[in-house]
Amino acid sequence: MRASVFAIYSVVLGLLLSAPRIVVCQDSNAGSKLQVNLNYSGTGTVDEKHKIYVVLWDSPDFVKSEMRPFAVQPASSKNGVVKFEDVKKMPVYVSAAYDPSGQWNAQSPPPDGSSLGLYSKNPGQPEPVDFKPGKTITIELAFDDSVKMKGGKATRQ
Repeated sequence: MRASVFAIYSVVLGLLLSAPRIVVCQDSNAGSKLQVNLNYSGTGTVDEKHKIYVVLWDSPDFVKSEMRPFAVQPASSKNGVVKFEDVKKMPVYVSAAYDPSGQWNAQSPPPDGSSLGLYSKNPGQPEPVDFKPGKTITIELAFDDSVKMKGGKATRQ
C-alpha cells in the first residue's frame, strides 16, 4: 500500500512539474492608450510654433513641488487631440501648458505667461485617470487663460 501511495504521489508530482505553465504578465497595464481631447479657449494663437504640451505624471504631487513628467506630447491646435500609446503607469495625472513664446520645448517648467490646464473635477486638484489593460481611455481637457505661470508658479489670473 505504501508503495502504491508513493507511486501515485510520484505520478501526480511529475504531471504537475511537466504541465504547461501559465505566465501572468506583471505589467497589467501594458497596451493601454490615452487620448486627450484639448479645448483651449484662451486668447493665444496655437500653431506649429506656439504649441500646447500635454503632460503625464505618475503622482498628483506635481502641483505642489517640481517633479519630472514621464510623458509629454505636443498639439498644434486649440482643439487638438493628443495620443499616448502603451501607457504603463496607473493611475496617471494630466496637465497641459500653452507656450506663448514659441521658444519652449517642454524640457523645463513652463515659462512665465504660459496658460495652464489640469484634468480635474475640483479646481487645483489633479484627477486620476485609471486604465484597463488593452483599452483606450479618452478624456477632455478644457482650459483657458485663467491660470498662468508667473514667477515660476501657477497663478490664478
